[in-house]
Amino acid sequence: MARSRYGWYVVAVLLVAYTLSYIDRTILTLLVEPIKRDLGLSDTQISLLHGLAFAIFYTALGIPIARLADRASRRNIIAIGVAVWSLMTAVCGLARTFTQLFLARIGVGVGEAALSPAAYSMIADSFPEQRLGRALGVYSSAIYAGAGCALLAGGAIAGAVTGLPALEVPLLGRVHAWQLMFFIVGLPGLLVAAWVATLREPTRQRPAGGQASAGAVVAHLGRHRFAFTAHIGGFTLLAIVFNIFVAWMPSYLLRAFDWTIRDAAFALGAGMLLFGTSGIISGGMMADRWRRGGALDATMRVGVVSGVGLVPFTLTATTLASPWLAVTLFAPLMFFSAFAFGAAVTGLQVITPPHMRAQVSAVFLFVVNLVGIGVGPTLVALLTDRVFADPLRVGESLAWIGTLSAAAGAALIAAGLAAFRAARLPAVS
Repeated sequence: MARSRYGWYVVAVLLVAYTLSYIDRTILTLLVEPIKRDLGLSDTQISLLHGLAFAIFYTALGIPIARLADRASRRNIIAIGVAVWSLMTAVCGLARTFTQLFLARIGVGVGEAALSPAAYSMIADSFPEQRLGRALGVYSSAIYAGAGCALLAGGAIAGAVTGLPALEVPLLGRVHAWQLMFFIVGLPGLLVAAWVATLREPTRQRPAGGQASAGAVVAHLGRHRFAFTAHIGGFTLLAIVFNIFVAWMPSYLLRAFDWTIRDAAFALGAGMLLFGTSGIISGGMMADRWRRGGALDATMRVGVVSGVGLVPFTLTATTLASPWLAVTLFAPLMFFSAFAFGAAVTGLQVITPPHMRAQVSAVFLFVVNLVGIGVGPTLVALLTDRVFADPLRVGESLAWIGTLSAAAGAALIAAGLAAFRAARLPAVS
């Protein structure tokens, strides 16, 4: 009982860290228009700042950091990562050019690469399998809680600082309101890093052989190649939906309906916080319930429900001529985009031996984030800039990319159900 209580305390601390990470990476979405104005950027350049700049090292460093997490202190790795990304978020506020901001966003990605592979492994070693879906669902809810809080807090800060003249700060020179926002959201993360450092390291559930070699991980993925292809590929396509709407929905409301940053942030942040968070927890609980009923592919079934449920809302949320319909439809869109991801990380744990979980989780995050964060928002920007050639048509770009991604993701996950069932039993130890 005491182990269970402490396990939930670990989840709570890691949830705060993960929420903070999403605040720091998402705040840029509220600042698109002032950054474009002050730095003279295009939608495609903004998409590179939101996606590729963050994702390039976030994904590249995930696997080597995960290998380290399979043998070193996961707590210390996470604490250092929180401190790094928090400082680099503040550094974004010092940027004066596209290149400087791009490099600072890379630094945010470097820090955040330390979090989830180590956190998944810590949580998996803190709970029995039949309760793992709920624990990982609660942890993963930070994706939506963090993005929602970023919009709500960012909207409040934007309301307070919008219209303020640029400030002359000693040593820093002229600081615009959007730069000030990076300082405000970044620096408090140093306190969270210190909190993470107080956690106890859980006992690892691993065979006597210790950490798996890279060759053993590759061999395991190869033995169950279609199960992992369907899982990682399908959930990656679903991740595109979330990332493109987080990246571009505020700009859609500002451009199509002349909303203020503050109003768009509050409307979207509330929907994301309430419906995204409830969606991911509900998906994890459904996977646990189906698993208790004997469904070995429960986590994959949740992914199919998520993709199918998304399609009506990706089609309509940004194609109807009403901002209130857009905001209303955004809520179920967030619910179904979130629904899959507690189950997604749970499914990965139960087809992966404990001594290679952090490394396989890093492979999953490499693909999901490189494509979902790095490619998805840029596809929307390229469609808007190069095909429609009109920034006011960003809503149509969202509808096209979102609907195709949701439908393809559901189809690929459904195709992998049998392979997942076959892979699951021999992989659990």
